[in-house]
Formats: sequence, structure tokens, C-alpha cells
Amino acid sequence: MLTKEILQALKGYAESMKKEVTFVLQVGEHSKRDELVTFLSDIASVSENIHFEERDTHGVLRSSLSFMIEADGDDTGIRFSGIPAGHEFNSLVLAMLHASGGSELKIDDSLKSIVKGVDEELNFEVFISLSCHNCPDVVQALNQFALLNPKITTEMIDGGLYQNVVEERDIQGVPAVYLNGELFANGKVDAAVLIDKLIERDPGLKEANKGQSLPVQDVTVIGGGPAGVSSAIYSARKGLQVAMIADRFGGQVKDTMGIENLISVPKTTGPELVGNLAEHMKDYDISLKEHVRVEKIEKGNIKTITLSSGETIKTRSIIVATGARWKELGIPGERENVGNGVAYCPHCDGPFFKGKDVAVIGGGNSGIEAALDLAGIVKSVTVFEFMPELKADKVLVDQAEKRDNVKIIRNAATKEIIADNGKVAAIEYQDRETEEVHRQQLAGVFVQIGLIPNSQFLTETLDLTQYGEIIVDEKCNTSEPGIFAAGDVTTVPYKQIVVSLGEGAKASLAAFEYLLTHESQEDMSEVA
Repeated sequence: MLTKEILQALKGYAESMKKEVTFVLQVGEHSKRDELVTFLSDIASVSENIHFEERDTHGVLRSSLSFMIEADGDDTGIRFSGIPAGHEFNSLVLAMLHASGGSELKIDDSLKSIVKGVDEELNFEVFISLSCHNCPDVVQALNQFALLNPKITTEMIDGGLYQNVVEERDIQGVPAVYLNGELFANGKVDAAVLIDKLIERDPGLKEANKGQSLPVQDVTVIGGGPAGVSSAIYSARKGLQVAMIADRFGGQVKDTMGIENLISVPKTTGPELVGNLAEHMKDYDISLKEHVRVEKIEKGNIKTITLSSGETIKTRSIIVATGARWKELGIPGERENVGNGVAYCPHCDGPFFKGKDVAVIGGGNSGIEAALDLAGIVKSVTVFEFMPELKADKVLVDQAEKRDNVKIIRNAATKEIIADNGKVAAIEYQDRETEEVHRQQLAGVFVQIGLIPNSQFLTETLDLTQYGEIIVDEKCNTSEPGIFAAGDVTTVPYKQIVVSLGEGAKASLAAFEYLLTHESQEDMSEVA
């Protein structure tokens, strides 16, 4: 299962380990057990600091396909039920390195204090699919929580190997996170969501972070996608003191599996691009606050930003680059198949479905435009519209109806997206008039029911359109002096990566121009 190249890489990682790590596998029988034994034994073979043993844990572990990680003989609270291969292999390797002290935890100090402050027993279960792109973020975050606080345990559970539990709990999507046996969070979960939910349980957890955490910043960028990173790098290159606040570094780009329209980069993936953005940012002195949200902004020459962690940041200017998120259908099979047939951007992902049958959900302008765009690439497009009539402009509808490979189904309620071997294979929908349920075979589903700008925290701070977009001028100025905005959260048309990168650069240049024309002494008087 593990190639020589992977084992050699593991050997290199293991050289930094400061504690001995042991994989403890529960004794027993299982059809996949031999495979797991070989898997763990191979990992243990790369270093004297890694051990593998089989032991009766007397009910600590779920089954004979479950193992836990010990560090210098102590239980770390980290468990895996199943074989953490695929996307979860990194989760296992990071857990091993973090537990051994061979790699630092990638959590901000303010979040560490929140997790360490938990004073109740928390037992997390994370149901995952090995083909899920979002699941590792959740598993890795909770593994770090367990290492920070001995009262926390966490277990990755491969839903494919524990179908009885999945059926018992009626789990229809991953990741699904349970806390002490009750559903805690599901769907598109990340560390920021987990932290928010911990604070909801105990608001007192963020009291330790009250107060200013950084010196006064020249520029504070809110958002960690392409526009945000571009803004931060351009600002840092001007010699400014820069901070970035990101609930999820990379934003929705992280969920895009194929990118072929970023000029000068013929082909990449969202995770690769996000990794490159992070590496580029490391070249500059930029303070990153990740996995936290902005709760409010107080206006003034010196602006005060209050974070969900309880911290506050004072700054002379702000660039909002929080992006937008696609509206979701909220049906079974949607979230767990993002990147495996479910897509939201026809410009980005359409070429991957060349010669195949696809669906577009939504009969508004964006849906019909997507269908027309896809019609020149794919074999056929079926548009599903919930209402009896399309909401798109007549000129677009007329164009779609002229295409031989575009079919429009009205009055259709999409019920489920069905996958086979980890790829979308069909869609199930109901005729709202006859209530008859139909199934249509296809390879891809493009959800086009609109975008939601991530601007909810700004409703009392900036002028927004009726759709929630921040109104900006040609220099990215907003309605508030010293606050700029860039990318998908704004009124700038064409929500594309390359456009966001340029808008981020433009916003930083505008912020620099603003700072040059505002006296620092006047600003500093507010701080005093």
C-alpha cells in the first residue's frame, strides 16, 4: 500500500521526532485487519521512534479495526477507526509528528488558549469518506485539540467500513462530527466552525483573549483567498505592517479541484494553488490570524476589529476580501461529492466534463448562462428549474432552446445526487406537478442557484447592494474612508481567480495611497 518513495519521505519526517510514538491496535478479527496491520507496520519500520503493537484496550477502542496513538507511553486522545489512506494519510502523518513534538501545531496562540480552557470531557467522532477533500481539515483540527487538552479525545471513523453506525445515526453526508454521542457539526466544517461551537457551549472560553493582541497595524486584510493574499503581499512589499484575518485560508479556491484558466499556470488544483499562496506569503512579515472571524468593526482613523476569539486588533486601514460562497442545494450527495462531479463554477470545471452528460441546477441567468457555456464542451446539458417558469432573461432562454444538446426541465425538485465508486453517476428529481420521482444518469452536476457574498458582519459598517455585495469604486474604495474591498465580496463583475488577484493588488495600492495622505500623529492620538 505504501510505496518506497512514501516510506522514504516518512523516514525523513521521523528524524525530527522528539518522543516515541506507538500505534496501538485493538485485538480481534476483521476482514480488513491484515491490510491495516501491514499499513501500520510499514510506517513503524521507518524509524526506531515509531512502534506498532496489538493490545486489548478494554473498551477504549471501537473495534479490531481501531487504533490509537501514544506518545512516550501516554494516550494522546487520538484514535483512527479504519485505514487512514487517501486524503486521510496526511492526517495520520501529522498526528504522529505533532504527538512526537516533531512538528509544531498549526493553531494560533489565541485558539490554543480557548482549547486548553475546556474543562469538560469532550469525546469527538468524525465520520469521513476517504475520497472527501474537506474531511482532513476537520480530522486534523480535532487531532490538535486532543493534543492540547487531555480532556479531549477524537476518533476518525471511515463511514465506508462502519455502515451499521452510519445507518443507525442516519448520516447522509461527510464530514459528520459527533460530540459525546450527539451531532455537533456536519457538512463543510473547518477549524473556525469547531472553535465557534466550542465558544457557544462555553462563552467564557474567550475571556483570556480579551484585549489588543498586536501592535497597531497599517493594513489589516480580512480574508485569505486570492484577493486577500494579493492585498497582503502588495501591502507588505510597501514596507507596511500587515495582518491577515482568515477563517479559512484559501477560501472557496481550496475546494476547486481543477484550475486551467489562471494565466501562466497551465494546470493546477485548488489545494496546490492555496499551498503556493501560503508559501509566497511566508516571504513577507505578515501576521496571520487563522480560523477566526471578524465579529465587528469600529470606525475611526484608527479602526478596531473584534475577533471571534475575543481579541481586538487596531489598524489604520482595512481591506475586506472575504469572498463569496455558492448557495447550496442542501440535498444528500451534494457536499460529499464536491470535486467528484459536483461543481459550482462552469468556467473552472466545465472542461473536465468534455463529451459527458451534465446537469445544471437553476434556471436563472447564471444557470442558463452556465448551460450555454457548457453546451459547447459537454455532450449534453439538462437544466433543472424548481419553478414552473425560468427566471432567466428571455434572450438567454431563447439561445438555450436553440441548442440541440440543451434540455430544460421545469417544475423539478432536485432530491439527491447519486455517486458510484466515488463519482457522480445520477441525479434524482421529483416532478412537482405529478409528484413522480425520476432518475437521470449523468457525470456532473453544476449548482447555479446564486452566490452569497461573505459580508454579513458589515451590514452596519459599509454600503452594500441588495444582494450583500460591498459597493466599491474603480480604486476599491468603499463608503467608509480607510476601508477598501476586493474580489468576490464586491460589486466587481466576473468572479474569477485572476480577477480577484488583480483587485487585491489594486486595493493594497489604494490603501497605501490613503495612508500617505493621513497623518500618523492624528491616527496615534486615537490610540492614546
